[in-house]
Amino acid sequence: MWLEVYQQITKEIKVVMKTKITPLHDRVIVKRIDEGEQIRGGIIIPDSAKEKPQEGEVIAAGEGKYKEDGTRQPLDVKKGDRILFGKYTSAEIKIDGEDLLIMREDEVLGIITRAGAVAGGKKSK
Repeated sequence: MWLEVYQQITKEIKVVMKTKITPLHDRVIVKRIDEGEQIRGGIIIPDSAKEKPQEGEVIAAGEGKYKEDGTRQPLDVKKGDRILFGKYTSAEIKIDGEDLLIMREDEVLGIITRAGAVAGGKKSK
């Protein structure tokens, strides 16, 4: 009986524990944002033929590169930003069974901001 209770407790602890990762210097960790089902001209494109999205959300960001005078150059992107990145600019990593990307800040093409109803804002009358 005690063995079963111990196994159940350790199983629950493993589920709760998550890996915390902090990227170094000017690197960011990004989670891809799936675009949903792509339909072109009434034809549904199968998953095997779809391109991976080049849009993602920053999960973690480093503190920035050191400049020659010893101070840090802060990053322009921060945790929670939606970004656009190049097709072949990142390294794929797997943490806690989740596929993530790690890249340098200079590989980020831009920060995406959407206005109005798409971003959850209120419409003006």
